[in-house]
Amino acid sequence: MLYQFWHSKLTDPPIHVPAIGLQLFVRIPHDTTDENISVIETINEPGFGPPLHRHPQTEIFRVLDGRYLYECDGKRFVAETGDVVTIPGGAAHAFRNLSDGPARQLVMILPSFDTVAFFNGLGDIMADGVPDREVLNAFSEKWQIEFLGPPLQL
Repeated sequence: MLYQFWHSKLTDPPIHVPAIGLQLFVRIPHDTTDENISVIETINEPGFGPPLHRHPQTEIFRVLDGRYLYECDGKRFVAETGDVVTIPGGAAHAFRNLSDGPARQLVMILPSFDTVAFFNGLGDIMADGVPDREVLNAFSEKWQIEFLGPPLQL
């Protein structure tokens, strides 16, 4: 196993994906943990969240600030500041910020993948808005992420 020292600073610049109201900080990149875990911090604008998707990695979400609607394999529930949500690998899922202002989450991804390359690339292909599902899936195939539908609607 190859682990490296890593220091994520509060002042590190975020990755922006405005089409889905996302600012994202890669707090622990995959290559510092021998691809065992990545940790990201997300800031989601009100009413925004990712399209419905699935991937082989398990995700553990800690809501740092705000209120979210989650959907996991068709089941909906609300998580608030301090709550922890686990989405198993392979589950179809999405979430949406229900707060009046930006909401934040700390997300652990196990096992890891190159979140820096994925989210920078996602920002690039979403520069003019959310493309159709075929374009998203062609892009995300490299990371074994499958987009299944639009972001959550109320």
